[in-house]
Amino acid sequence: MSDTDKPPLTKAPEMHVHYCEQKDCKEWGGWGNSPSPAVATRWWCFEHFPHKSNEQEQAYRRKLDAAEREKIIQ
Repeated sequence: MSDTDKPPLTKAPEMHVHYCEQKDCKEWGGWGNSPSPAVATRWWCFEHFPHKSNEQEQAYRRKLDAAEREKIIQ
């Protein structure tokens, strides 16, 4: 199928807004997880995402430490 065969877009795409499920967190919930298609997806920001791998967690901590050192220097 080529681009010329597609029907024109008749309405704007809908954006689904998800916020972190952690209490009192107002961050964007870009990390979702669901155990099966029958269960609603739960959303978290990366800081609160409970399913991070050890490597992801370590990289996140290094990033936070570097940002903190940058604040101290300035």
